[in-house]
Amino acid sequence: MREDRYVNPYTDFGFKMLFGTEMNKELLISFINSLLGGKEIIRDLKFLNSEHLGTSERDRRAVFDVYCENEQGEKILIEMQKAEQQFFKDRSLYYSTFPIREQGRKGEWNYELKAVYVISVLNFTFDDSDSEYYHHKVQLMDVHTGKIFYDKLTFVYLEMPKFMKSENELETMYDKWLFVLRNLSRLMQRPAALQERVFVKLFETAEIAKFTKEQYEEYEESLKVYRDWKNTIDTAVNKAENKGRAEGRAEGEKQKQIEIAFNMKNRGMGIDVISEVTGLSEYELKKLGFDS
Repeated sequence: MREDRYVNPYTDFGFKMLFGTEMNKELLISFINSLLGGKEIIRDLKFLNSEHLGTSERDRRAVFDVYCENEQGEKILIEMQKAEQQFFKDRSLYYSTFPIREQGRKGEWNYELKAVYVISVLNFTFDDSDSEYYHHKVQLMDVHTGKIFYDKLTFVYLEMPKFMKSENELETMYDKWLFVLRNLSRLMQRPAALQERVFVKLFETAEIAKFTKEQYEEYEESLKVYRDWKNTIDTAVNKAENKGRAEGRAEGEKQKQIEIAFNMKNRGMGIDVISEVTGLSEYELKKLGFDS
């Protein structure tokens, strides 16, 4: 079995090591700038406390993967979602309230807010209507005019399984970052297309052989949690698919028997004979319009 050379960014340890440490801040800056349009809107970041408590002891706490602030005071919250949760959109909206609420001021305050960005890197898909649409940018919109109503609260969802570009198809920094996130743990060397200085640093940082003993042990534990989680999800999905196929086969078989029943009826056969041949009960046949 081949051993991975580079850290898996979908693990908690891997994601926070690459994007949540002061020494790797330039990686995070490059990733965010590529994500938000390719313009260098961020020159510096300050990491903030990633654990937030509610306004009372009864409130649920929120623990962010990465939480930071740019030089304009705008808040950026980044989450790695390993598997689909039923209310993941609700969760991201709930999380956005923390960087909004903490901007409140006592005394005189005109309610002006700094922008808040919530970026979710998803290791699953939630929109099956378009297999190539993987970058969702969501803002408050006036549904009548179709225009942005408020541009200082932005949600970005990246459906990573939909990103299928090969190394030869990478054109922008955004393409390159998504390629790295999707493929890093499967690579054995830095691809030729990733020559930028930031990727040189990323691959040096991500090399497992350079970990300290403590880092390696922490990563192995994080990797085990990730694999256990993934196996659990994969097993549930397979069971659901198998059940769906079985139900589909049963439904198809029943439809076939109904067609046979109508053919027998058209030939003048009685309901008792039709029931015996098709396996459909007389009650079922009567519901379909068969006479006794």
